[in-house]
Amino acid sequence: MLAPGSAVAVPAPEADVTLHGTAVLDGDRVQVRLTPRNEGPAAVADATVRLRWSVPLADGQELPARCVREDERAVLCGTGALAVDAVGEQLRLPVRLRERAPEVTLEIDTVWSAGVLDKDRSNDRMAVLVLATGDPYAF
Repeated sequence: MLAPGSAVAVPAPEADVTLHGTAVLDGDRVQVRLTPRNEGPAAVADATVRLRWSVPLADGQELPARCVREDERAVLCGTGALAVDAVGEQLRLPVRLRERAPEVTLEIDTVWSAGVLDKDRSNDRMAVLVLATGDPYAF
């Protein structure tokens, strides 16, 4: 029994955001293509994905409008709204490294999802080793 004026916690809506894509390292440039998907059961008004490289990025990046530099190795990008059982808009993120590298590790994770709870973090938090071959490495 609740007393007048007492609050009841409302459970957060749940959604399963998944991230898939490729990364290509060619010289000092990395091209990332990332596609978010919402497996539901709730819609996600917006989400933020962090992409962190194992080496510093060059200064003066020209980032897409929905992305912002977080620090010398990381970029944050918004996904936009994700409907239930739907694929979001593909993000194309070209970045330049401060120096050429034979390989980089790219860590990707969802850091915010507009108050929606994601209990399965295994498919929206990952690391991919990208070799400087010019070939796409899938995640």
